[in-house]
Amino acid sequence: MKRRTLLAGAAVAPFAARPVFAQAAKPKIVFWHAMSGALGEEVNRICTGFNASQAEVEVTPVFKGTYPETLTAAIAAFRAGQAPHLVQMFEVGTGSMLAAGPAVKQIWQLSQETGVVIEPNAYIGGVRGYYSLSDGRLASCPFNSSTSVMWYNLDAFEKAGLDPDKPPRTWNEVVDACRILQAKKAIEVPMTSAWFAWVQLEQYAAMHDIPFATKANGFEGLETELKFNTAPFVKHLSRILDMAKEGTFKYAGRDGAPEPLFNSGTAAISFTSSAARAAIAREAKFKWAAAFLPTDPDINPQPNNSIIGGASLWCMNAPGRTPAEYKGVASLLKFIASPEVDAQWHQNTGYVPVTTAGYELSIKQGYYQKVPGTDLPIKQLSRGRVTENSKGFRLGRMPELRNIVYEEVEKAIQGQQGAQAALDSAVSRGNRILREFEKSVRG
Repeated sequence: MKRRTLLAGAAVAPFAARPVFAQAAKPKIVFWHAMSGALGEEVNRICTGFNASQAEVEVTPVFKGTYPETLTAAIAAFRAGQAPHLVQMFEVGTGSMLAAGPAVKQIWQLSQETGVVIEPNAYIGGVRGYYSLSDGRLASCPFNSSTSVMWYNLDAFEKAGLDPDKPPRTWNEVVDACRILQAKKAIEVPMTSAWFAWVQLEQYAAMHDIPFATKANGFEGLETELKFNTAPFVKHLSRILDMAKEGTFKYAGRDGAPEPLFNSGTAAISFTSSAARAAIAREAKFKWAAAFLPTDPDINPQPNNSIIGGASLWCMNAPGRTPAEYKGVASLLKFIASPEVDAQWHQNTGYVPVTTAGYELSIKQGYYQKVPGTDLPIKQLSRGRVTENSKGFRLGRMPELRNIVYEEVEKAIQGQQGAQAALDSAVSRGNRILREFEKSVRG
């Protein structure tokens, strides 16, 4: 459409040819993303705003499908010498992107080469850590981030005689509440959990400051080994297996498959992403609220930050790419991290603000008073102190590792093995995947 308009203008008014040519020569920045529907519209809005804010480059956002599809497309494009300037990559692809070598230009390097300051400390700690190197330098820029929370049905709590204003804070309290919900027949399913590996193992490790893997969960080298078969994890999985046997917990599938149990009013407690708020608000016919993820005080009485889900933005390399193009990428990333853009993205999408300034601006604008509870995920991400166990993961082929966890937990749910055997097997199988990944990276 734009090209036809420019050509038509040249034919009617030939003296306009020179300024049209100058505009056409403006460097183009291609931004691949995985945001569809309303989220895609928000990405387009950001890019339109950036294009209007400056005259040096023009950004074109391109939807490339799901996160895995976007990853596959980016790899293929790099091999063909046609990588996009910027690509959105889900958090579990971070380890693979870090191992991509010349395919990417890490953000610290981009900032250094272009002179565009992208300050790591501008980002909220629990978000920043996931996308930083062990020395704090940014590898990619946080973009759409969420964390997991506990959603609960206030109507079911009231029916069971539980105080809806005092959700369970510890796992012992969760177990007690679920037994009361069951005994009072307040609801069909007391508890379920989506994203089991992310919520019940990865988040559990971060908040309780226990290693999920060696080498600071992979931050300190490729030789990492999984450690989530130690006593705290076994205790936690055993508890959930016991709840499944007594009927207070229902395993309803992998990833987001269990979410409809809560949204439909079938389950009283659900663990899933904080970004599920929009779907719950749209679908639920009952009163509901979010609460912090429960903890085990005997393991860590002062829980750490939870970790994030979502995605970050990676700068990619390609033959012939100019300094002006890289500077355009850096300028776009700085624009996205500005307080106004970050706050609007947060408020319009349900993702958390990734910068402290974006959060503070949302407070100043009164957003959290207008929409109570929307700051809870931010408080959970900012809680305590970020340690080597709570800043995230640098594990290669992490989607495969999660699938292994699912397989072993499903066998345990079906009574084929206990918690220790399930986690031992998941760790053993997962370590083989990590050794294969290490070998592929080292060549």
